[in-house]
Amino acid sequence: MKKFDIAVIGSGPGGYVAAIRCAQLGLKTAIIEKYSTLGGTCLNVGCIPSKALLDSSEHYHNATHSFSEHGINASNISADLSQMIARKNKVVEQTCSGVKYLMDKNKIEVLEGVGSFKDKNTLLVNTGNETQEIEADKIIIATGSKPNYFPGMEPDKKRIITSTEALNMKEIPKKLLVIGAGVIGLELGSVYKRLGAEVEIIEFASKILPTMDGTISKEFTKVLKKSGFKLHMDHKVQNVENKGETVVVKALNKKNQEVEIEGDYCLVAVGRKPYTKGLSLENAGIQTNQKGQIEVNENLQTSCPNVYAIGDVVRGAMLAHKAEDEGVYVAELIAGQKPHINYNLIPGVVYTWPEVASVGKTEEELKAAGKEIKVGSFPIKALGRARASMDISGLIKIIADKETDEVLGVHMISARAADLIMEAVIAMEYKASAEDIARICHPHPTYSEAMKEAALAATEDRAMHI
Repeated sequence: MKKFDIAVIGSGPGGYVAAIRCAQLGLKTAIIEKYSTLGGTCLNVGCIPSKALLDSSEHYHNATHSFSEHGINASNISADLSQMIARKNKVVEQTCSGVKYLMDKNKIEVLEGVGSFKDKNTLLVNTGNETQEIEADKIIIATGSKPNYFPGMEPDKKRIITSTEALNMKEIPKKLLVIGAGVIGLELGSVYKRLGAEVEIIEFASKILPTMDGTISKEFTKVLKKSGFKLHMDHKVQNVENKGETVVVKALNKKNQEVEIEGDYCLVAVGRKPYTKGLSLENAGIQTNQKGQIEVNENLQTSCPNVYAIGDVVRGAMLAHKAEDEGVYVAELIAGQKPHINYNLIPGVVYTWPEVASVGKTEEELKAAGKEIKVGSFPIKALGRARASMDISGLIKIIADKETDEVLGVHMISARAADLIMEAVIAMEYKASAEDIARICHPHPTYSEAMKEAALAATEDRAMHI
């Protein structure tokens, strides 16, 4: 039987990063992956392929909508979805191969098969043809999540699809219905809207991106409507039916009236759920909660002391970068170091165009907690850089403590918001005030100037360019 210091189950961002850090710290490490490619959901059917399609569709949209304004004359432009999918697959292949390279570089043993617990220190790796046993002093569970759905909206993977199928469509839908106005629904809805599909969003809550700041939700609603999205808010889906060539969603509206919405495909994007199938957690005495998450303490330690769990399979935001930080945290903790994660400063991003990004507390959360705050915001359209590039939608909003001026939350809609948000993360990690950000020299002309202006607006309403 092979023996390891660390065995990691799952090779997504949390798992493979945990394995790398363990190996860097001198621990003999194995990683177990059920699929033939490494990288988990993120690299194979999540973050990376969706961004590849988002970029391809954005290029097409610009070619058909804004090139002429820039003085670029193009004709007979068409969308070749099969080529977009092929390019996406190539990006995925290259990225997954990169993870395999990192495993080899760090001398991490990769075991292909389904990993499960025989006991707290022994794992079974089932390839389908044979089962081998390995022993490990410490085990890290990083098995991630799968698409969620509720009764009545079960995907058939033909007309009623999840994000996985949406990344491999054979045709551009004429009308795509999307259940869920969260990150996944809006991103994939954006891909096919840009390619010419009608897109209708059906959402149970009263606002899109329900967990984000209310100002951002309201502003982004305007952006979506302007770009042609049709939104059905306060709609509770009762049933989704594949009619052969069409699909029909039946839902109750705000007045409790039944409505029918028809399209040719329906994307079910109501979040994700932890994936623990086949782990045989009971053999190690590992407990889960009502949400199916593995219960962990503040050190990400399960009810079995030598077993840890990270990423989507535990509490908190289901984000690849959160899983990565948890993987590093556990590796360093096992090695006797004193790592740190600030869960309040894990940024969230929606990769539509413009992008949406957020870090820290929302205005609603702070007011509910009775916090005295001040708010400053700045419209992107007031930036010279934005007018030059024709990306004028959005705003940046900074929330600061009314007494101390410490920045408590930053929320934005902007071109390149996914990159801009890191200025806020770094500032907040060092407990910067709005005044601190306002007094830092920002390059001109850039989108980052909106950060400075929003900070000025939060400091005695001193914004200069509005």
